[in-house]
Amino acid sequence: MPIKNSLYRLLGTRMIYKNLPFLYFLCGLGVIYIGNVHFAERNVRKVQALQHELREERWRYMTVKSDLMYQSTPTMIERSVAEQDLHFLTQNPVVIR
Repeated sequence: MPIKNSLYRLLGTRMIYKNLPFLYFLCGLGVIYIGNVHFAERNVRKVQALQHELREERWRYMTVKSDLMYQSTPTMIERSVAEQDLHFLTQNPVVIR
């Protein structure tokens, strides 16, 4: 029996050395896979941050737009230019010929 065990050990070691380049290849693929996963996760985090920023900018846009619409109403325009003694016309403009 000891001869059989030593033969198996010898064949096992030779097989390992014979397949060592393949094992290196598999390890290299594993490292590339792990790097790719990290790269993808980093990109997902960037996209999520940009989506959050886009939501905030859209909110700011809507706020500014609504403020502008409110400030553009005739009553608000009249209030803002009242201190300069400007008023809306109450009569039709005169046509010069």
